[in-house]
Formats: sequence, structure tokens, C-alpha cells
Amino acid sequence: QVHLVESGGGLVQAGGSLRLSCEASGRTFSTYSMGWFRQAPGKERQFVANIRGNSGVTTYTYYADSVKGRFTISRDNAKNTMYLQMNSLKPEDTAVYYCAASNSGALRTDESGYDYWGQGTQVTVSS
Repeated sequence: QVHLVESGGGLVQAGGSLRLSCEASGRTFSTYSMGWFRQAPGKERQFVANIRGNSGVTTYTYYADSVKGRFTISRDNAKNTMYLQMNSLKPEDTAVYYCAASNSGALRTDESGYDYWGQGTQVTVSS
């Protein structure tokens, strides 16, 4: 069982930056592939980025086209924490951001590929 808690959301102007954190419980954090998803009002939850677990010295990540080049996902296994650095934010990035953990070794972009979810943190980007 993994318990996930997101933090770092808030209100920012367009062009600004935020860093989200996702802290996980448990001693096997490094084995999980982790992902960020977001859900805007009235829309379905969508994939943002993911990072593979147990990847050794090589970091494997994947991004949605809408955030590629602006967002960076990373993890610190010693701190049981994953991050999402969001730069050049746009009003369309406004959403509740969720972190998720997957037992699968693959970089899944579908919600069904994740076994544990956090409660979400609100990100609001004003124009």
C-alpha cells in the first residue's frame, strides 16, 4: 500500500513557475513508476508526465505534448518524493494535479495503469 500526498499548488500568473511535490509512504518507492495527471473543470483527467521506477542510473520519462519543453518530472528516491517543475505556465494549465504510483515497470499514460492516487493539488494560472 502506498499513500501519496501532493503539495505545491497555488495561484500564479501566466508565464510563471510552480513546483509540485508528491510525497509517498512506504519503503519501496523506488520500485514504482510514478505519474502526474491533471483534471480541468468539466474535463476528463489527462496524463501529464511520468517517470520510471527502478531505472538505475538512467532516467526514463515521458511527457504529454502539451507540456513538453515546459514541465520537468523528477524523483528523489531517498526522500520518497516526486516533483513536477512547471515553467512558462499558461491559463490552460489550470487544473487539479494528481500524482499516481504504478506497480508496472512500463511508462503508462492511461489512468488504469496506476494503482495508487493522491488527493490532488489545485494549480490556477491567471492571464
